[in-house]
Amino acid sequence: MPAQTQALDNLAVNTIRMLSIDAIQKANSGHPGLPMGCAPLAYVLYQKILKHNPSNPGWFNRDRFILSAGHGSMLLYSALHLSGYDISMDDLKNFRQWKSKTAGHPEYGLAEGVETTTGPLGQGFANAVGMAVAQAFLSSFFNRDGFKVIDNYIYVLCSDGDLMEGISHEAASIAGHFRLNKLIVFYDDNRITIDGHTSITFSDDVKKRFESYNWNVFSIDDVNDLNSIEKAVSAAKSSLKPNLIITRSHIGYGSPNKQDSSAVHGAPLGEEEVKLTKKNLNWPEDKFFYVPDEVYRLFDSTKERGFEYEKEWKLLLDSYKEKYPNEAKILTNLFEGKFGDEWKAHLPLFEENPKGIATRVASGNIINSIAEYLPTLIGGSADLAASNNTLIKESKLFSAENYSGRNIPFGIREHSMAGILNGMALYGGVIPFGGTFLVFSDYMKPSIRLAALMKLKVIYVFTHDSIGLGEDGPTHQPVEHIASLRSIPGLLVIRPADANETKYAWQAALEYNDGPVAIVLTRQNLPLISADALKAKGLLNGAYVIYDTDSLPDLIIMASGSEVIYSLKAAMELEKQKIKVRVVSFPSWELFEKQPESYKQQVLPKEVLARVSVEAGVKQGWEKYIGDFGEAVSIDRFGSSAPFEVLFEKYGFNSENIIRTCLKSISKAKQR
Repeated sequence: MPAQTQALDNLAVNTIRMLSIDAIQKANSGHPGLPMGCAPLAYVLYQKILKHNPSNPGWFNRDRFILSAGHGSMLLYSALHLSGYDISMDDLKNFRQWKSKTAGHPEYGLAEGVETTTGPLGQGFANAVGMAVAQAFLSSFFNRDGFKVIDNYIYVLCSDGDLMEGISHEAASIAGHFRLNKLIVFYDDNRITIDGHTSITFSDDVKKRFESYNWNVFSIDDVNDLNSIEKAVSAAKSSLKPNLIITRSHIGYGSPNKQDSSAVHGAPLGEEEVKLTKKNLNWPEDKFFYVPDEVYRLFDSTKERGFEYEKEWKLLLDSYKEKYPNEAKILTNLFEGKFGDEWKAHLPLFEENPKGIATRVASGNIINSIAEYLPTLIGGSADLAASNNTLIKESKLFSAENYSGRNIPFGIREHSMAGILNGMALYGGVIPFGGTFLVFSDYMKPSIRLAALMKLKVIYVFTHDSIGLGEDGPTHQPVEHIASLRSIPGLLVIRPADANETKYAWQAALEYNDGPVAIVLTRQNLPLISADALKAKGLLNGAYVIYDTDSLPDLIIMASGSEVIYSLKAAMELEKQKIKVRVVSFPSWELFEKQPESYKQQVLPKEVLARVSVEAGVKQGWEKYIGDFGEAVSIDRFGSSAPFEVLFEKYGFNSENIIRTCLKSISKAKQR
């Protein structure tokens, strides 16, 4: 490398370092260690390797870069600023401040060029695997000989902490199994965590670990050797497997007193150490947020190349449209998140069945009725596909041999399944769904929370929703789980009462574009709650009246899921006692809260104080709807092992107990 070129490279690398430490020092908060150590990697990626267009950050065929070690966010913000993304110098100066684009950890949708929200370690790693799954599926679906319209790479920077987290083990295992060779992960091997040297907690042989997962593993002895980074990436691109590049770095590189120590991980250097670091790296000590003109000019070429990348791709796409007009039409719609409406006409209506139908079975029928009309609806289950009824019968398994398969066998990896679904949604062009038993949503919670935070279009199919699963017992019987899911801001939770409500639950989920959706389903068969199948469309309002009196009721019974039928039976018995009863099917609190106040008052008139909720889970949250004089038929202890009919009887989900509870509420309301 010519000395002049090397000097300019080093100047650019140090610019990233200094922008990072200045922003962190100004904020008096942040993590300078990783940006200082990994600045060479960020420079090479953004200036020399990534296929991206800063003028159009959403260009579909761009390479993706994920900073899984999200605490090092200033590394990303500095690189994005220099590359020409819409992150100004003022944004860097406002790092970690109110309303700033440059949040403490990267936030998707807040700053251009941030591909996913990271910070909880391991999540970005799993998201990247999901992006690679979506990339493999869509390229298989759309690419033709001579027309690689989907052709990009997913790059990741992860830390020791990412690799310690269990989700990374799950995600790495599935990535290797599927041979997702468009995935290139840099492991920042700086050997320091908050508590000290990694040797106190971590003795894995990372190379052997990833080789056992069927990954190719490369090594960079010194991240400051820029040529070695380019060579490693070049080698990885010729791989037929996912790739890990173990990259030796020095946390806090350049800091005379803090390099290679935990002190530089998560706290500003301090004014004196900032000066010493700048002096050590031959940087002007009295300049802050300084970018040399020649560095800006160097990065101008990034924008120019990005424009050319997209221009060439658009020419390819134009030719593709001429030769494959139908595929091109679908593809261009997917770029814009348009999935069409034809699927709605194929949502089935269910007729009464003497044996009833489990809502999980109804859900499976619905998926298969609409799959043809949503060709990028893709998902699977955590080794429970036949039980969750998530299989698309006309499609094959997604596999290393067949990336066009729409049934993803996630294996017994609930947490990584959720993280992978997030990555698929972030990549775009697909509607991802994943299933497991409701009780195992606990294993998925961190990723579900992030899906809600990012407002991702992900659908969770949670079956076996209560003690109604029966003999498997309390380890598998969810009690607190629905309440827990409802507590997540932005997560739409729907628990349908019968097969036709399940139809509309899927409609609501597919139409919802403001976050993830959890559809909560039964194992046991249920009768239809109404002879009028179209009445179940009331689910789209979150709650609706399914049984009523001809005047203002004395009592309102609210129920979700399998408990609606018990509530109806109780209401009919109460009417024999001359009590006027309204029964409300209440499948989704979140949808109900989106309705106008006039509708809410129509369903739950304030004048009616006697109210009872009926749900086979904890009472928590129902207080909002039952009020001061209401009562709850609920389960505030763990379940038991027995046939589900016995359990519902023993736990009070029968007409007799519901009636007693209703009379208690009526009595309280009269005594107010």
